[in-house]
Amino acid sequence: MTLRTDLSGPVPQKRPRRRIDGVLLLDKPLGISSQTAVTRVKFLLQAAKAGHTGTLDPMATGLLPICFGDATKFSHMLLNSDKTYVATLQLGVTTTTGDLEGEVTARAAVHATRGDVEQVLPRFRGDIMQTPPMYSALKHMGRPLYSYARAGEELTREPRPVTIFSLEFLSFGGEELRIAVRCSKGTYIRVLAEDIGRDLGCGACLSALRRTVVGEFQLEQGGVSVDELQRQALDQREARLLPVDALVSPLPRLDLGPDQARHILSGRGIEWPDAVAVGLARAYGPGQDFIGVVEIQTPGRIVARRLLAQRPAA
Repeated sequence: MTLRTDLSGPVPQKRPRRRIDGVLLLDKPLGISSQTAVTRVKFLLQAAKAGHTGTLDPMATGLLPICFGDATKFSHMLLNSDKTYVATLQLGVTTTTGDLEGEVTARAAVHATRGDVEQVLPRFRGDIMQTPPMYSALKHMGRPLYSYARAGEELTREPRPVTIFSLEFLSFGGEELRIAVRCSKGTYIRVLAEDIGRDLGCGACLSALRRTVVGEFQLEQGGVSVDELQRQALDQREARLLPVDALVSPLPRLDLGPDQARHILSGRGIEWPDAVAVGLARAYGPGQDFIGVVEIQTPGRIVARRLLAQRPAA
């Protein structure tokens, strides 16, 4: 069967769906939404259940972890993760959306030098306040802000704290500035671009964005494009999946015995005298099998928090 390469058209239906579990590091292409990317990859893997771990705008490319099956239970672990981007700023241009997809609202001559850029960037490192853009999915009175913006309404938005862990200068030439940003959850790179342009005195908007890191996942560690997946056989596509517990790898590990694992899987807490700290942990049963996330509530007491679905015995 020949698979279509046009990502804008309808996804073929009536295809067998399989239960598969794992995480795919997708290199999302330009021009499609995150949900469209999930739908396409879900079709290519003939998967019954899939979802992404944080939206990338259509104009953005790069790392979009996609969870399948049981991995969707732990996808929220990435929503609060730090993320790293390579951003290209178009200086001298401001738009309604903060990127080149919006209508141009102003143009200005660019007189900034590299020295000016290197003087401005440190102002945005560390803990800063950022005002969410009108063209965003944040909700007001049950409606996303972008719906108000499209209707020509401008609402007052309260600035919110975000953290820029690192902000590196990559290149600068003419009216284009490239930077690398590692930031906390909730950071809008479009707003960062606008704020940098404001401080340079010429305005700016985002002209390109590529996400390279989400939490512990890095694009260079096995990111695959939709086109690559289309050229591969089904078993090769499935071989790209990382195990479910890759989503919780930063958590401490607990190895349970048969009786302990059985109690946890049945929803009962267990005593764990060796526990010395409270918090979440990833639990493994006999045979080194990942069974889910547990919580050490007090030193010596463990309860289940989110477990893998148990397969019926063969």
